Amino acid sequence: MAIIKRAPLVLCAFLAVAVARAQLGGSAVFRILDIPSSARVSSLGGSPVAVYDNDLNLGLFNPALLNGSMSKQLALSYLPYVDGIMIGYAAYGQHLDSAKITLSGSVQYVDYGTFTRRDETGLDQGEFKAGEYVVQVGAGRAIDSVFSVGANVKFITSHLDTYNATGWAADVGGVYVKKALGLTVAATLRNIGMVASNYTGTKEKLPFQVQLAATYKFRHAPFRLGLSVDNLQQWDLTYDDPNINRQIDPMTGAAIVKKVTTAQKAMMHVKPNVEVQFSPNFMLRFGYDYRRRQELAMEAKPGLSGISMGIGLRVSKIHVSYSYAQFNPAGASNTITLAMRFSELHKARTVE
Repeated sequence: MAIIKRAPLVLCAFLAVAVARAQLGGSAVFRILDIPSSARVSSLGGSPVAVYDNDLNLGLFNPALLNGSMSKQLALSYLPYVDGIMIGYAAYGQHLDSAKITLSGSVQYVDYGTFTRRDETGLDQGEFKAGEYVVQVGAGRAIDSVFSVGANVKFITSHLDTYNATGWAADVGGVYVKKALGLTVAATLRNIGMVASNYTGTKEKLPFQVQLAATYKFRHAPFRLGLSVDNLQQWDLTYDDPNINRQIDPMTGAAIVKKVTTAQKAMMHVKPNVEVQFSPNFMLRFGYDYRRRQELAMEAKPGLSGISMGIGLRVSKIHVSYSYAQFNPAGASNTITLAMRFSELHKARTVE
């Protein structure tokens, strides 16, 4: 009977590098749900941020950020990843004046590439593909002048050759915006749902997260300081790495265990970030992921592990964002996102 060469090392490396989840990474499926495939989100640390503006890409991660300024906006994002893996999404937003609701729809994908199928003797039996897709619809509504709520519903599907897995998930978000203070606070319950069918037949769960984010915009300076807090549903994110080279105490012969302090455990949840807005057409963005640096940096050469950065530009009527996030010297992500509003394109043509 023919067997499939599934290139497990490629898929495992992708999961470890893509989301840097370590302990959590092996306890849930459909990790595509955690990939920060928006350039702006990626450059600010990889977690949903509390910014209430006209960027549809932020509304895809926290639906409470959806608002009327995102109406008739199209967003496209592309992320070439490790070992030929391709990630991206396409999204559209529409505001309904009568209902005072902003709707969004998106399709996200991960293309793992093409693999070779072989039988027991190693004979080439042709090729097959592997990938995952998320179809998402969302809605956001302002309750009053300072508070907004929103929800996403997602259908997830994964395929590996002739095998398939599916799941359903939802996000629920809330946002508090006090423009006079320059303060925005956002909370999100992500990936509430279930696995409908899987590859193994065993019970599996989605990567549920509780997230909190806040930003402060200086009134007379072009800085927006932010802080995102991830995985509030689980305090201790540390884990034991069976592959680590352990040091042995020469006196006792016992392994030397490096203790993790309470402060370090707290920092595992925190991602500080900053946006520098020189003008409406030019932004610089920076983020730091302490957990990613601790888990993925090479001890002898940590480099920029855990650090992310990016730029936002407005070229004509198109908003272009780019981000660079390093996992370790062997791997990094480069994300490009484009956004445009059809109403602005129409105005430009009218003026011409």
